[in-house]
Amino acid sequence: MTASNPSREESKTVHLDSTAHLMNRISSQLASQLSLVSLDGRRRPRKPALVVVAHGSRDPRALSTVSALLDQVRALRPGLPVHLGHIELNEPLLTDTLTALGDREAILVPLLLSRGYHVKRDIPEMAAETDVRARVAPALGPHPLLVEALHARLAEAGWEDTPRAGSAVVLAAAGSRDPESKVDTARTASLLSTRLGVPVVPAFATTAAPRVPDALAALKARGFDRVAIASYFAAPGRFATECAEAAPWIASAPLGTHPAMARLLLHRYDQMIGLKGAGNGATSHAQPAIAV
Repeated sequence: MTASNPSREESKTVHLDSTAHLMNRISSQLASQLSLVSLDGRRRPRKPALVVVAHGSRDPRALSTVSALLDQVRALRPGLPVHLGHIELNEPLLTDTLTALGDREAILVPLLLSRGYHVKRDIPEMAAETDVRARVAPALGPHPLLVEALHARLAEAGWEDTPRAGSAVVLAAAGSRDPESKVDTARTASLLSTRLGVPVVPAFATTAAPRVPDALAALKARGFDRVAIASYFAAPGRFATECAEAAPWIASAPLGTHPAMARLLLHRYDQMIGLKGAGNGATSHAQPAIAV
């Protein structure tokens, strides 16, 4: 028996779906153009582009995760130009993304969870190599939205909101030689501990102490026999995988495309827009914005 041709109704449905998709694209582009024109017909100044700066990873899941996250950001803020640049390992590299923007104004929001040399030095230096008028936003953490995402990921892994005695959490982060990074991670651990009602110990995959296995051993010695790993990573990668494999009980997935992450990226962008209007250089989390 030969395969039958699609019915007229099926063809009509496909045509309608394609037409709807095209109309959505046209509507989005039209809204973007209209946003540049005020009611009196004068052209409004263009809003700065949002450039999300990811670290980069050899794990292909990282790039696909970050790309999906940026799609969420675009859906939340139609008409806002949203771009991706990497510090290393993946394309597009940040310098290539910024070069393509020419001399446009851009706000660079690091997809990084704490302060460190990437935020303070690497990103501003890469931006300075281009003609973009760039301002670098603070790192994402600490922030309550990150705690919201961490809690949700733990719940997905099997964490119960009424934990039994002997429960604790290790907040597993990448680690940095910058002492301020460790301060930020400890602050997030404290916020998460308040949210969960159990001890949360910050630990690191590399560079900083304590390492994740050491934190697990210390909790076990204190009598905690039900310890979860909260993966404090923006996307999958080698460190996230190694930390999850060390878990004696459950391990949460990286923060990834949790809706709170998209909201936080836009929050950092909006903070920088507000700072320009206010004419000062401080943020609500005492992390200085960087002008390039």
